[in-house]
Amino acid sequence: MLENLKELALTTGFANISLGQFIMILVSFLLMYLAIKKEYEPLLLLPIAFGALLTNLPLAGLMDGAAMVNGKFQPGGLIYYLYQGVELGIYPPLIFLGVGAMTDFGPLLANPKSILLGAAAQLGIFVALIGAVLLGFDLKAAASIGIIGGADGPTAIFLTSRLKPDLLGPIAIAAYSYMALIPIIQPPLMKLFVPENERKIVMEQLRPVSKTEKILFPIIVTTVGSLLLPSAAPLLGSLMLGNLMRESGVVGRIAKTAENELINIITIFLGLSVGAKASAEHFLTAETIKIILLGLFAFGFGTIGGLLFGRLMCKLSGGKVNPLIGAAGVSAVPMAARVVQKIGAEERPGNYLLMHAMGPNVAGVIGSAIAAGVLLARLG
Repeated sequence: MLENLKELALTTGFANISLGQFIMILVSFLLMYLAIKKEYEPLLLLPIAFGALLTNLPLAGLMDGAAMVNGKFQPGGLIYYLYQGVELGIYPPLIFLGVGAMTDFGPLLANPKSILLGAAAQLGIFVALIGAVLLGFDLKAAASIGIIGGADGPTAIFLTSRLKPDLLGPIAIAAYSYMALIPIIQPPLMKLFVPENERKIVMEQLRPVSKTEKILFPIIVTTVGSLLLPSAAPLLGSLMLGNLMRESGVVGRIAKTAENELINIITIFLGLSVGAKASAEHFLTAETIKIILLGLFAFGFGTIGGLLFGRLMCKLSGGKVNPLIGAAGVSAVPMAARVVQKIGAEERPGNYLLMHAMGPNVAGVIGSAIAAGVLLARLG
């Protein structure tokens, strides 16, 4: 009887847990705390954290692939099959479909020059890429790390899954963590790089945008963008299809499905499967620390790039552009635009910058997809 109990004890996870797995389980608890208590990007951070917990539970085998054991077929674990949506590049474009259905490109169309701010904010991607190469990462790993600077989680996952899937766990966690920390990271940079008098600039009201413009925009962007950069077509096309469904007004039922049920289901699958890549053997390395630091570096430079270009536009426009809106060029929609609104209102009560900031914010979504397409075309 005692021998049976001993054998049973040896088959439990408690008897087989490693120090690395124990540490990663504690990390998953911390991420869950940040998602639930601090509400840091909870929609994705919570399933990512739980996926990290599940993959580090010893003997659970949730990420084990299918195999033949003693001549019998052994099916893979649940999350292994869910992860195929990441492996095959299915989930990120579907997320973009939902994002497109939720996004109003009107502010960008009302002020087309704001697309330049979205482009300038992609500076962080390429600065971090160079930094990663200097720290010894190969080009594919460096590109995957650099894309964190775009502040677009699905894009980071899409590119990393194609170029360097082994780094998916730390890159995804870094990307979503920094997106959640936008209200903490960006305000000091805004005050450091934009003088007080420019932070107080009041911008003119945006012109109305016609329905025809809003319908033609996704069609033109998809056609021209995909012809120029075919590798960006999965993300760009999905984003614009979702937006066309929204703006056309003739497919309300599926537009609502894309922005609600579909994106919610894919978010659960994506978060769980990405979190499951954060196993102890892949996550607890010196590389992970470098990735997290480079991710912060990339994100900071993306914000700085947008702010500096915003200052240039301010000078060229004779003081009509508030440079703060350049910080919204990173593609964290709509959080970055809300931070711009908050800081602008603090500097001058009653100053309403939100819609002006939404232009570069949605341009950043397009910019990050194009940047990923460029990197994929060169390195994929």
